Order: sequence, then C-alpha cells, then structure tokens
Amino acid sequence: MKPLLAAVLIGASLSSAAQSGTDLAMAAKPNKQVLADFLLEWMRARYPSAPSEGCVLYVSAKSQRMYYVRDHELEGEYVISTARNGLGEQANSNQTPQGLHRVVRKFGAGVPPFGIFKARQFTTEIARPDSGRGDLITSRILWLDGLEPGVNEGPGQDSMQRGIYIHGTADEASLGRPSSHGCIHMRNNDIIRLFDQVPIGTLVVILDN
Repeated sequence: MKPLLAAVLIGASLSSAAQSGTDLAMAAKPNKQVLADFLLEWMRARYPSAPSEGCVLYVSAKSQRMYYVRDHELEGEYVISTARNGLGEQANSNQTPQGLHRVVRKFGAGVPPFGIFKARQFTTEIARPDSGRGDLITSRILWLDGLEPGVNEGPGQDSMQRGIYIHGTADEASLGRPSSHGCIHMRNNDIIRLFDQVPIGTLVVILDN
C-alpha cells in the first residue's frame, strides 16, 4: 500500500472512530489491517535500516493494546498494561520506554501458566490469579533491547539494563489501564501463545498513540 493511500485510509478510520466515540482498537478487523499497513509504512520511513525477522509488535500506550504483525498481516491484538508512571526512558523511573526495540531473549518455555519468575528464573511457585501480590512476573518473558542510542539505549536509559520485559501478570484485572512498574503486562494465556510465535529479533515499537 502506498504511504499516501495508507494515510488517507487510516485517517478515515480514525475519523469514523472519533465520530462514533469508539477507539480504533475496537474497530472492525479490516480497519485494523489498515493500521497494520500504515504502521509498516511508517516504520520503513522512520527506521529504514532496522533489522527485521518479518515480525513487529506495536504497543499503543494510548489504547493499552498491543498488535502483532507478521508478514504484513495483522495476526493478533492483545489487551496490555504499560507503566502507571507513564512513558519515559530514564533508569529507576518505573516508566515504559518509547521507541524501537527488539526481542533479545526469551525465558519460560514449558513453565506452567502463572508460574512466578525472579531474576528470570522460574521459582516453581504458581501465583494465585488477582491475589494482589504486586508486580509479579509470570508465565513467560520477552526481554527487550533498545535500538535507539540516546533514547532507549545507553547509560542511564538502556531498556535492556533496566530489565524491560513483555511478560504475564498475576493481576489480569488491571489490564487495559496503565498499571505496571515499567514493563508491558499481558494475560498469561496470551503471552504463552505469543511466546511461541515471535522469534528472537522481533521488532517492538512502543508509542503513545
């Protein structure tokens, strides 16, 4: 799809969503495919040299959704949670970093749903759903590495050194609103399925809108 056509189509979709009072995340799948097409065009223009394994995860902090695009097709949409403190890249900010990342390592193959991790190791403990035990890391981990020097890569703002993950949460009731300490939270069943689908090197772009 040509960039201008994509921009026109997504603009029409956004306008329609605004007029009806709904979020584009709730739009019909064909409109979401327009979103996927526009995202890929935007990424080619914004990050022309970015490495790619044919897969992109797009995190929208505004809608608290994550979209999975593979081989130019919208393969999945997930309700997620980004940081309660908003978006930001500084170490110890408890904020979710913006910009381009990649999945650098994966942890948790074979771990039971709601299995609890500490220091990326399965503790053998199983969390009780919505038990109020705080910011537990459960089921699977996708560890993110920032790809933008001076933004999310480098001293004081490095996403990998900060331990920014996409992971399961025991507090699934909090999903759909900003509630994490910086990571991206998902339903346990969702992260287990996604873990098997995305390869190391998958691009992850985190934006406000």
